[in-house]
Amino acid sequence: MKNPVMTASGTFGYGEEFADFMDISRIGGIIVKGTTLHKREGNPYPRMAETPSGMLNAVGLQNKGVHYFAEHIYPRIKDIQTNMIVNVSGSTIEDYAETASIINEFVNIPAIELNISCPNVKQGGMAFGITAKGAEEVVRAVRKVYKKTLIVKLSPNVTDITEIAKAAEASGADSVSLINTLLGMAIDAERRRPVLSTVTGGMSGAAVKPIALRMVWQVSKAVKIPIIGLGGIMNWKDAVEFMLAGATAIQIGTANFIDPTVTLKVIDGIQDYLDRHHYTSVQQIIGALEI
Repeated sequence: MKNPVMTASGTFGYGEEFADFMDISRIGGIIVKGTTLHKREGNPYPRMAETPSGMLNAVGLQNKGVHYFAEHIYPRIKDIQTNMIVNVSGSTIEDYAETASIINEFVNIPAIELNISCPNVKQGGMAFGITAKGAEEVVRAVRKVYKKTLIVKLSPNVTDITEIAKAAEASGADSVSLINTLLGMAIDAERRRPVLSTVTGGMSGAAVKPIALRMVWQVSKAVKIPIIGLGGIMNWKDAVEFMLAGATAIQIGTANFIDPTVTLKVIDGIQDYLDRHHYTSVQQIIGALEI
């Protein structure tokens, strides 16, 4: 990658939506919204809610399916001059594998991010990511059919995230990304009703950063494959902290809703940090936390 800054799936569309605001080719990688084998309508509205220092979402992986992606989306994004990565989800192991095998044929998609950790769909998603056995089964099945870089996105809604990370690594993952959203809820006191149609949803934003940072640090001690850190990264300083904790690259999610150009500011901020501290490469700060 040209730099360690990426966009998180579901927060940056297919990248092209942001092209009017910025030069998206400057970003190290763009992870497009979640893609499934078949079309998904997503969850009923309301499915987003603002929370202190963050937000809840229960979109439910709304998308038109991988065949629509192949025919209509891929031709539009394949020539964007950065790493275009597809986030893959499914309800069954077979769904994951079939979707991955289709995307394997796309010459200009160098990697997929396997979403085994989504807390706002009723089947699949997080169900595979909350046990080492579940993670192992789905990663192994996808690894058989997907020949390029395989990133596995981990759920924080577990007792020990290092066990899931080690299972993903042992099953063939090239990298892990963490964390996905935390399971949360919001209540409308006046109406005595949940704010979200699904009652619970995935929490993201600045409030989750300390948890994400801790989990990235723990996983960096447990696996040898590269780690992509995400969760509450709002500026360059947050990004540097994740890299010091052991992340090789980072993803920015919720902050894109606040400032569409935040990724470029983070890229410039990391470079300024390296210059001020007389580092010649970003590699020198990865895992450089002194304890």
